[in-house]
Amino acid sequence: MVHVPRPYEIYRHFKGNLYQVITLAEHTETGEQMVVYQALYGEFAMYTRPLSSFMEKVDKVKYPGADQEWRFELQTESGQPETAIPEVRTSAEEPELDPLVLSFLEADSHAERLSVLTGLHHRITDEMITTMAIASDIEVPEGDLETRFQELKSCLQTLEKYECNRLR
Repeated sequence: MVHVPRPYEIYRHFKGNLYQVITLAEHTETGEQMVVYQALYGEFAMYTRPLSSFMEKVDKVKYPGADQEWRFELQTESGQPETAIPEVRTSAEEPELDPLVLSFLEADSHAERLSVLTGLHHRITDEMITTMAIASDIEVPEGDLETRFQELKSCLQTLEKYECNRLR
């Protein structure tokens, strides 16, 4: 059985960029299943492509240097493909940051950070919130996870509002 993409899953394109599935949709005229997904870099553009194309193998004749077998590979929490063998870590090594947290840290604006934060909502952790709050110079008090998420989101919305006003 082939895994069908689900909303909020993160996939790596064979050319290296990360994308988040937004939803599956049906083409109004053909009934073909489509994947709606968003880039997790740059302008966070939205795309759609047929499910069959999204799930196909990379054309090794056209792209002989491609490292991936599939056009899009599902990423795990560690940023590794779902089929990859997990790395063994020693206790002295630092854990890897979630790819979306890295995108948040590298974002150039509060609007970009808000977009990434929203994409993380379904799997956010207290540690992620703390990391993103510190990076944004925001104090988010302890409490339940959803309250902390909403507090961080609200602060970023406020900063984004004033950032926009300053640029005018």
